[in-house]
Amino acid sequence: MAPPSSAASFACAPTGAGAPRSVALYWDFENLHASLVEERHGEGTYGKTDNRFKVQEPLVDVQAVIERAASFGPVAINRAYCNWQFFGRYRDALLQGGIELIQLFPPGQSAKNGADIRLCLDAVEDIQRFAHIGTVVIVGGDSDFMPLSQKLRAQGRALVGIGTRRSTNRHWAVACSAFHYYDELVPSSADQP
Repeated sequence: MAPPSSAASFACAPTGAGAPRSVALYWDFENLHASLVEERHGEGTYGKTDNRFKVQEPLVDVQAVIERAASFGPVAINRAYCNWQFFGRYRDALLQGGIELIQLFPPGQSAKNGADIRLCLDAVEDIQRFAHIGTVVIVGGDSDFMPLSQKLRAQGRALVGIGTRRSTNRHWAVACSAFHYYDELVPSSADQP
């Protein structure tokens, strides 16, 4: 089965009085950044200790992702998960985007799924607490988010995924109501004059 078209769209259901339902935007920020590093410098580049545990150059177009999420309704939750100690150069873009930053210190150098787990727990808690959330947008390409897609569908919420073409798990893309590839949101530097 092919992933849903990035052009797939759906209407957010109103919450009484014709108001659009809100959007919750959750970022597995390091996942997106790492994918962009590897697209630029080669597979496996980011995972090397001397590359991962140093100050990172900004590659993510934060505003483009927020704009795509806002196309589904007003963004009520905008939360990003990462070990922010290496991502200070994103400071201005993150502040301008009004993103709540969730700091995750890895318990070891090989710790991998901390952001995924925390993101999923927060998303499930938020949809149970806030009935006005009609669409959940997950920025990340991991298949680890598939159980979350099942919970969101059971709750009647739309799920939109955003990830890079090369590193997004195809099963995760299909599990979303709609999936958008990051490179379609942001023109590559080769396309720009």
